[in-house]
Amino acid sequence: MEGNDIEELRALWDLWLPVTQELSFQKFIEQSDLLEELKYDFNEKAELRHTETQRPFVFNYYKNVLERNSKRYQALGHLLAQYIYELLEKVCKLQKVYIPPEADKEPRSFFFMSETALTSHHSVLLVLLQDHGVFRAGQWSQQAIIHHGLQHGSQIPCIQMALQAHYDVIVLNPNDNFVDLKMEKEWKDLLTQNIGPSSLKMVQAENIFSLQQTLQCIPKRCSNTPEEHMAYIWDYFISKTEGKDVAFIVHGYGGLVFMDLLVRRKWEVMNKVYAVALIDSEHHVGHQLGSDVQLLAWIKHHCREWVTSPKPLDKPAATVLKKEFPMVSAGTEKHNLAPSSSLQSIFKYFKRALKAKTTINFSRVPIVTRSSTKRKQSA
Repeated sequence: MEGNDIEELRALWDLWLPVTQELSFQKFIEQSDLLEELKYDFNEKAELRHTETQRPFVFNYYKNVLERNSKRYQALGHLLAQYIYELLEKVCKLQKVYIPPEADKEPRSFFFMSETALTSHHSVLLVLLQDHGVFRAGQWSQQAIIHHGLQHGSQIPCIQMALQAHYDVIVLNPNDNFVDLKMEKEWKDLLTQNIGPSSLKMVQAENIFSLQQTLQCIPKRCSNTPEEHMAYIWDYFISKTEGKDVAFIVHGYGGLVFMDLLVRRKWEVMNKVYAVALIDSEHHVGHQLGSDVQLLAWIKHHCREWVTSPKPLDKPAATVLKKEFPMVSAGTEKHNLAPSSSLQSIFKYFKRALKAKTTINFSRVPIVTRSSTKRKQSA
């Protein structure tokens, strides 16, 4: 990464660091009954550190008790998700939107968007589509947040860069697919009850460290799967915007979800989306797009992928199996660090793609082939 790029990231970080200190993770944890087990906060470098020892997160808190340590890690992940939701609203000034809007009496999912995402004209709308996993909106990787910090694992630096460039932003929440009634009750009790120290271990043992009991899951309507979540937000939000050039950043399984949307909403997507940045994507062009020559032509000119590689950032990295559109190195061999590593390069790609964008929209006119010409002549 170039020196100017590093300085730009630092400048963006400085804009919201004071707010994150005011809305500290430690203060967030203090609202729960996990303070003794999770004495952690983010330091001035946005790294998660123990508040007393300043050491990184230690998984093996309970010596060689894997199940309890795993549940403690899950508790940390749940609190991180809630904390990042707060940062998206209070730091990035995004709005939380529940879907479907009318289903306020049933479990439902939500996503985040900038205030003018649906109303401003002639601007870029950036859509963030994360990988598949336990993490939620605003995260590229929970593991990266815990071990490498918010700058690498959260989507906040990406959102701030977009807002600085006067983009509007939509942050999808594709992994929020169902509600577990038992788990939700235990989380609610844990985060709202005020209990004494003598009761703390009992709560931890019976609530936090036994969350893998029989699940009582209810799917969230219109968000049963990442694909359904994406399709709903496209149909009822993104497709309704006028005069906007839409760009996507998709990571891991998010690439497969985008290709699914492209196939299902072919003409809408081809006419509205001007650039797609895929990061170490799990899509499969052959299985998903088949031999559709129009789709294949579109992705060749509108998609670019950053893949994990030992090569320096942006060096060509095409493989025999994946060569349908340009592929370059993400500058790292770690999947969960690829988004942060390639971020500056992706925004430069968006800028170039927008400048080169043609005003000719894709139409439904069939592509002329030699076989179709022969059939026409013989008729």
